[in-house]
Amino acid sequence: MAERSFAHEVQKLRAGEGTTFSGEGILAVTKALLQSGVAYVGGYQGAPISHLMDVLGDAHGILEELGVYFENSASEATAAAMLAASVNYPLRGAITFKSTVGTNVASDALANLASGGVRGGALIIVGEDYGEGSSIMQERSHAFAMKSQMWLLDPRPNIDAIVNAVEAGFELSEASNTPVMLELRLRSCHLYGSFTAKDNVRPPMTVKDAVENPSRQLDRIVLPPATFLHEKEKLEDRWPAAVEYIKHRGLNEVFGGDKADVGIIVQGGVYNTLNRAMELLGCSDAFGNTEVPTYVMNVTYPVVDSEILDFCKGKRAVLLVEEGQPDYIEQNLNAILRRAGSQVALHGKDFLPVGGEYTASAVTQGVHAFLSRYLPGVVDGSPALLLPQTDPRSPFAPRVDASVVRTRPPGLCTGCPERPIFSALKLAEKETGKKHHVSADIGCHLFAINEPFNLGATTMGYGLGSAGAAALNSKDADRRTVAVMGDGGFWHNGLTSGVGNAVFNRNDQLLIVVDNAYSAATGGQDVLSSTADNVLRSTKHPIEKAVRGIGVTWAKTVPDTYKIGELRDVFVKALTTKKPGPKVVVAQSECMLNKERREKPERAKALKDGKRVVKERFGVDADTCTGDHACIRVSGCPSLSIMPNPDPMRTDPVATVLDSCVGCGVCGANAHAASLCPSFYRSDLVYNANWRDKALARLRKAWIGLLSANVERRAARYEIEAV
Repeated sequence: MAERSFAHEVQKLRAGEGTTFSGEGILAVTKALLQSGVAYVGGYQGAPISHLMDVLGDAHGILEELGVYFENSASEATAAAMLAASVNYPLRGAITFKSTVGTNVASDALANLASGGVRGGALIIVGEDYGEGSSIMQERSHAFAMKSQMWLLDPRPNIDAIVNAVEAGFELSEASNTPVMLELRLRSCHLYGSFTAKDNVRPPMTVKDAVENPSRQLDRIVLPPATFLHEKEKLEDRWPAAVEYIKHRGLNEVFGGDKADVGIIVQGGVYNTLNRAMELLGCSDAFGNTEVPTYVMNVTYPVVDSEILDFCKGKRAVLLVEEGQPDYIEQNLNAILRRAGSQVALHGKDFLPVGGEYTASAVTQGVHAFLSRYLPGVVDGSPALLLPQTDPRSPFAPRVDASVVRTRPPGLCTGCPERPIFSALKLAEKETGKKHHVSADIGCHLFAINEPFNLGATTMGYGLGSAGAAALNSKDADRRTVAVMGDGGFWHNGLTSGVGNAVFNRNDQLLIVVDNAYSAATGGQDVLSSTADNVLRSTKHPIEKAVRGIGVTWAKTVPDTYKIGELRDVFVKALTTKKPGPKVVVAQSECMLNKERREKPERAKALKDGKRVVKERFGVDADTCTGDHACIRVSGCPSLSIMPNPDPMRTDPVATVLDSCVGCGVCGANAHAASLCPSFYRSDLVYNANWRDKALARLRKAWIGLLSANVERRAARYEIEAV
């Protein structure tokens, strides 16, 4: 199950010619694919395009009606290799994944695809995860497009522009026999808007037709001497064809006409931010009616030389707004202008930040500096963000001393089944008396690098936790290296590059596979080892069976990670056994977010129907708690906090469990496994109680009253004597 269902929204995909389609950017992209006659789609989930895969999965009925094949690919490389179907057949194909990490994984297949070229339109929709909200290393997709000579579309964050880019992307690909990358930033994926829909188009040739009519072209296979001809084709045929199509179709746009003798050139994906900056400066409005001529590069590669020269003709200066580093486009424009003998002053990262996301603040400051020098008359606004940080009116002026603001690094969710795994590992290290190098991986479990666990030294890529520890293998060392990966990473890349590599090289590491039943970090999609029934996919393939199948002899599956004591003991055995070769521990428990998404509606319906519902909650007995707070240090659960001690004779705050508790029991299990304190208790909240529950409650109340009566009498006597 995914974190969000689009079962209702996908019905909009049936919209026909002339109707108004309204929805999220991801939904509009899917509609554009169907309007374009796509024959097959694949991909791998990852922000910010995870929902595109979810939409396609929920729309499987509509896809099947149109004869469109859809696949949840095992990895980005698998998805990219799918586009081979467009090499010999007039099949339009699209794939999608997170960039740049997904592009890196898919690079081998994409490079070969770009070399041989395509016959049918091939579109690679990449979710550009760059900037302040990113979860990966800071790189851009632009370099890959340049390296393999694939055309890169970067449309304005506007539903109409995005839909047009999808349709034009297929046409551009076919016109130039080149795969095309469509770059969608976070805001483009999730903005809402509307456009005039067209009828969905059944592909002229379906995958079934291609299978039944096999075709091959020897000169399209990437093998010398054909590869040398491919490079010649790229330069002499494909590039000119692409430039001609871009110009003819008018994919790049100019706003503001010839209103001034200076101008701005901007990547399409950054256009909305630029326009907001100019709106704040008083030289544009919310609808893009600007006084500063602006050239919008909805195609950022290839750059169309003639359009650049035409735009710069007669201008004194031009500012290039290019987000990220290196300054590929700025270097390209400088080469174009200087070779043509143009004297226009080209500015870019001398006014704007060299790297980092181009936020409204960064762009406003850069554009203000540029216009103040070359066109001061159009600047009619003075937004507060231009004030120095020392001015209290500035939104960036410090409001409190930085030393009193504690950082809040990301952490595991309340009730996360991965939290007890790392608590158990810390307890195992304590029992063995040895610290270990921990090779981390991509996924929720990477949060264990932060407090309170502080586990993890490196992370080298999705499913590469085991491979990241490969070099740290010594038969003379007195301890083992520990590696971690999730079930999503395991099936994506880890089984071969990690486990298989460790078996082959007789690596003595301990690998912990976090099996929470889904590819949780990417949105809760099913994987091979998921236990849920999936009508479209094959599931219920155990991870332990897979690792034993490639040669692991020491493997244990712990079916309940919340049993911390049991998990700790397994870790101790894995770290101390004399058996050679890799040790694999599969730690299982369902992702709490997905579990709650599934169970909350069920509980709500049961309550509405008047059925008995029991919900577990945990608490801390303030009279027993010593105020040591070791429970918080060994767990870090967001529901564990502190409160003032109710005993006026004790000043130390005591631990408390907040209302956000989901009843996972980790706090109590930690307290027991670590031999901390007995202050934790479990309580069952019973809704729509039956007669047995009520009778038992009365009996308990009476028994507690009987046991405590003597205590209460003594306490009352002491109070009287004290008075």
